[in-house]
Amino acid sequence: MSAGAAAAAAAKRRQDYEEEEEATPMNTDLSGTVEYKIIRSVTKAFRNPAFFQQTLQEEAQAGWQLVEKLDDSRVRLRRSIEWRGKDGQLNQDPYRTQIGMGEVKMVFVILGSIFGTLLLIFLVVFMLTR
Repeated sequence: MSAGAAAAAAAKRRQDYEEEEEATPMNTDLSGTVEYKIIRSVTKAFRNPAFFQQTLQEEAQAGWQLVEKLDDSRVRLRRSIEWRGKDGQLNQDPYRTQIGMGEVKMVFVILGSIFGTLLLIFLVVFMLTR
């Protein structure tokens, strides 16, 4: 990854963080009876309405409710802390924050694609010059 791309990615992460903190203040419930989380998708899967609804249904099993869809990659949820007592009965992690492919796996897929393409080009050039 070039220095420019790394700087752009870091700036995007900072901008996303600032938006997440400012968009809906998570400390408005001073009684401490509600907790919040943001789930992310590096492939922007939340643009697909069926996937988005399926994700919300899965999260609802742990008591999570939609607060806002920040964009196609991020969704803010909340739930009452009373749901914590039911977490052990779930088939999923109630505190998951990543849906689908993670960032590290995405990097490896991209790098693998790049190196695979370069290898294929090299082999074609090698075969044609023989």
